[in-house]
Amino acid sequence: MAQVPSQEKSKLVSETRRRFEAEYLADKSDKYDSRDVEKLQQDDTWVESFLCWRHDVVDETLKMIDESFQWRKEFAVNDLSESTLPKWLFEVGAVYLHGYDKEGNKLFWFRVKFHTKDNKTILDKKKLVAFWLERYAKRENGKPLTVMFDMSETGLSNIDMDIVRFIINCFKVYYPKYLTKIVVFDMPWIMNAAFKIVKGWLGPEAVNMLKFTGKNEVQEYVSVEYLPPHMGGTDPFKYSYPPLVDDDFQTPLCENGPITSEDETESKEDIETDNKETGEANSSEEQVVIPRKINPVEQTSKIEESDKVDSKIKTLKKSLSMFKGVLLHISPAEELCFGSKEFGEKKCLIVLTNVTRNVVAFKVRTTAPDKYRVKPSNTCCDPGSSLDVVVSLHGGFTISPQDRFLIMAAEMEQSCGTGAAELAQFWKDIPRSKIMEHRLRCHVDSSKPSSLTLKENSFNIPSKSNEDIHLQFMNSRCESDYSPPY
Repeated sequence: MAQVPSQEKSKLVSETRRRFEAEYLADKSDKYDSRDVEKLQQDDTWVESFLCWRHDVVDETLKMIDESFQWRKEFAVNDLSESTLPKWLFEVGAVYLHGYDKEGNKLFWFRVKFHTKDNKTILDKKKLVAFWLERYAKRENGKPLTVMFDMSETGLSNIDMDIVRFIINCFKVYYPKYLTKIVVFDMPWIMNAAFKIVKGWLGPEAVNMLKFTGKNEVQEYVSVEYLPPHMGGTDPFKYSYPPLVDDDFQTPLCENGPITSEDETESKEDIETDNKETGEANSSEEQVVIPRKINPVEQTSKIEESDKVDSKIKTLKKSLSMFKGVLLHISPAEELCFGSKEFGEKKCLIVLTNVTRNVVAFKVRTTAPDKYRVKPSNTCCDPGSSLDVVVSLHGGFTISPQDRFLIMAAEMEQSCGTGAAELAQFWKDIPRSKIMEHRLRCHVDSSKPSSLTLKENSFNIPSKSNEDIHLQFMNSRCESDYSPPY
């Protein structure tokens, strides 16, 4: 199907909203959650996802929205939470989100061997699926998912076609445009006839999303780092509850890589690493590093060069896409764009701007803590100010589209201190409901340098200490429209 021009798409969105209000709200307003109706009027992306799934046919789109909204109110989807569902559902570990496929899509796991067909609990199990999907939708706003049906060690008592049909309907009607593929692992031969029915539920256009795999085939879709050992993978992850699986993000990165605790200060090893990277040789552990004196002429030269960098940064910031959060504005909005291997660029920039009247604490977490170095990674930003966070790749590692970064931010009271110990205690005490979260994925430009890419020593200034490192930003904008295959 040909891509609809943006102007035409905007007209379709407006027509869908107008007709939904005129043809459906008048008769069925009590059958919808007012929050869903409000979101439909405000969120273009949501309307477009329904239109896309119905090939931009407004009549069919309206029917789909009507069915979806009635289901959302029936299941009270907007109010689903850990407290509204039985605790044992989470403890079983049959349904959860974890890891990414080779295209960078989140994996939605169904461990079928932990599911037992039971009509008395089927509604709660369906609500659990809806809970995970809604939780993901609110966090990721339309980014696609890959469903993983792990059918290893299953028998007839584990097979529940009702729940399978519900899952398929979730993606066909309630969460359109989210599904990229369904990977079925180690399906018993006795289920062959049943999955012919599943193909019928998917329909002719979506049936090619169904992938039947064993140990060899599954690695075509998911790399070993996100596959458990019984699938031939190396992922050490083991589901447990509580707490909920937190999207695989690890503890914040210190300035030189992973740290073991959130309140750990820079260690002796970190200092030694810094010295090695900036050309300072340590002859022994007892060697004392004496600050290098800078003469006035050299200092003036450095100030001039720094001004050039500041000017470059200001020019760059205006051109970046921006996520506008309630506490921080974050550039870029969605992707950390690293340059191609040919250009050897291993650094990029995140610009954080505090839009509140108070100090905002933030920390950076990642799904790949061994690979990246972040400076700064766990500090705070003054009211109205901007702060630059540099993300760099450690030597010997490669950037992967499965890598993710999470920026967590929370507003601090004036009485709170901003030292390392105070920040550590602040993050322990702050309720999760008061934390703003934003996720960024990684992208490698295969054609040309990214606008977010940095190079060290670009002004040919000797690199003698961390303060002497200068970064140059590339002007060309990263052209990376991430569009997973359907």
